[in-house]
Amino acid sequence: MAVPPLQRSYDPAGHRPSWQLDVLLGLLVVASLPLAIVAIPNTLSVVAGLLPGDLNHAGLMRTHGLALPALMLTVPLAAVALRRVPAAYMLVAGLALVALSDAAGGYAGSELVVGAVRVVRGIGAGLVLPAMLAAVWERTPVLRALWVGVLGLSLLVAQALALWPLDDVSSWRVTLQPYPLVTGIALALSALHLGVWTVCGRPPAPVPGVRERGLVLLSAGPAAGIAVVAVSTASEGWRAGWVILLAAVAVTALLVMASMGAAESRTLAYTMVAVGVVLLPSAAQITMVEMGGLGGPGLRGLWLPYVLAGVLAVAAAILVRLHAPAAARWLAPLGLLAMVGGLCSVRFLVPSADGLLLAVPFGLLAVGAAVALTAALQEVTFGAAAFGLSLGVAGVLTGFLLGTGVQMAMLDGVGSVQELVDGFVGAVHWWALIGGFLVVLIIVLAAVLARRADQPPAEAQERVPCAGTPTDTLLVPEDGDSGHQASVPPMGAFDRSDEGRSLPSVPPQGQSPEDTSSP
Repeated sequence: MAVPPLQRSYDPAGHRPSWQLDVLLGLLVVASLPLAIVAIPNTLSVVAGLLPGDLNHAGLMRTHGLALPALMLTVPLAAVALRRVPAAYMLVAGLALVALSDAAGGYAGSELVVGAVRVVRGIGAGLVLPAMLAAVWERTPVLRALWVGVLGLSLLVAQALALWPLDDVSSWRVTLQPYPLVTGIALALSALHLGVWTVCGRPPAPVPGVRERGLVLLSAGPAAGIAVVAVSTASEGWRAGWVILLAAVAVTALLVMASMGAAESRTLAYTMVAVGVVLLPSAAQITMVEMGGLGGPGLRGLWLPYVLAGVLAVAAAILVRLHAPAAARWLAPLGLLAMVGGLCSVRFLVPSADGLLLAVPFGLLAVGAAVALTAALQEVTFGAAAFGLSLGVAGVLTGFLLGTGVQMAMLDGVGSVQELVDGFVGAVHWWALIGGFLVVLIIVLAAVLARRADQPPAEAQERVPCAGTPTDTLLVPEDGDSGHQASVPPMGAFDRSDEGRSLPSVPPQGQSPEDTSSP
C-alpha cells in the first residue's frame, strides 16, 4: 500500500518551518486531551455523603453521567463541522465551554443545573478531540504521535484524575469543576495558538471527504442509540442479564459500522473500537479496586505506574511514527495483542498492595493502544481517522455499559463487606476475561476482512492474464484448414457470440475514392 510522504510544517508567509505553531500544539495536546477525557467518569457517588438531603441523590448521579453521551454525540458532528469551522476556532470554542462548565458548576444546586453543566462540559470535550486531531494532522510527525500517546494515557488515568481532587473535599460541587486552573491554562494556550495560526498565514487543516462525512454522520446513529440505552438502564433498574445483552448488541453495531468504511480504513476503525471499549472501562475498574479502602495502595500508590505507563506509551507512539511509517498491517494487531496481555495480567496482579506491580497491566494496556493506533493512523485519510474516533468514543460508553452489567451480576445478593469486596474483584477479573476475548475477536475479524480485500474477485482473476504468458490463441477454421492457428485478442475483447471465427481487431481499410486502379 502506498504511503504518502511525511509532510513538514511550513509557514506560508515566510516559507520557514513554523516551529512556534508546533510547540504550541504540543503544549495544547498535553493540556487539553486529559482535560477532555477527564469529563467522562461519573464520580458523584464518591462524595455522596456530602450531597444535601433535599436533593434526589439517584437523580443527581444519573444527570452527572450525561457528559459522556454528550461527548460521543458531539465528536462526529464536530468532525463534519471542520469543513466550515477552522480547527483553531473550534479548539477555542471547546475549551471555552469547558471553562464555562467549571464556572457554572460552583452554582449547581439541582438536577437540572447539574445535567446542564455536565452536558456543556461533554460538548466542549467533544469539540476538542477532533479539532485537536485536525490541528496536528499535517504538522510534524511527532505531533500526531504525541496526540495518540497522550490520548492513550488520558484514557488510562481518567478515573484517577477524576478522583484526585475529591480527597478531603468539603463540597460535592468539586466533581463539576475538578481542574479549573488547568482549564484556564489550556484556554489561554488555545487563544495564543489562534493568534500564531493567524500570523502564520492560516495554514489549512484537513477535512473529511464527501463520502467520509457521510460515514462520520452515520456513526452518530449507533452513538445515539447507545446513549439512550445507557441512560435508560441507569434510570429504569434493568437486570444484569439484559444490560449485558444490550451491551453485546451495541458492540456488534459498532463493529458493523467499522466494516462499512473503505478497506484501507477498517484496521483503524476496528482498533478504535477495541481501544474505546477496553482501555478506560478496564482502568476505571482497576483504579476503584485498588483504592486504599479495599486493600490496595490508593491513588498515591498508583501514580508511579501511571507515569511509567504514560512515558512508555508516548515514546512507543513516537518511535512507531518515525521509524515504522508503513507497518499498520502487523503493528496494529501486535499492539492489540499487547493489550490482551495486559488484560491477562489483571487476573494475576489485581488486587495488589504493591502499586508498582500495576505498571505491568497499565504499561501493556497503554503501550499496546498507542502502538496500534499510531500504526493504523499512518495509512488513512483524516476523514477515516475522524470516523474511527467517533466509533472509539462510542465504544467507551459501550465498555462502561458492559462493565456495569458484569458488576451488577457479581454484586447481586451480597450480604457483607467482604462479599462486596470479593464481588468487585470478581467483576474486574471477569471483565478482563471478556475484554481479552473481545479484542482477540476484533483482531481476527480485521485480519479476515483485510485478506478478503487483498484478493481480487474471481471474475477478475479469470479475465486478467498472468504476466509472461504467451498470446492466447484459438483454433479457427481458415480456408478449409481446420488446424490453422490464428492469433486473436484475449477473451472479452469481443462478443462471445463471435467465437469460432477470426475477427480482426481493426476493421479493414476501405478503398480510397482517389484510387482509380481497378480492384
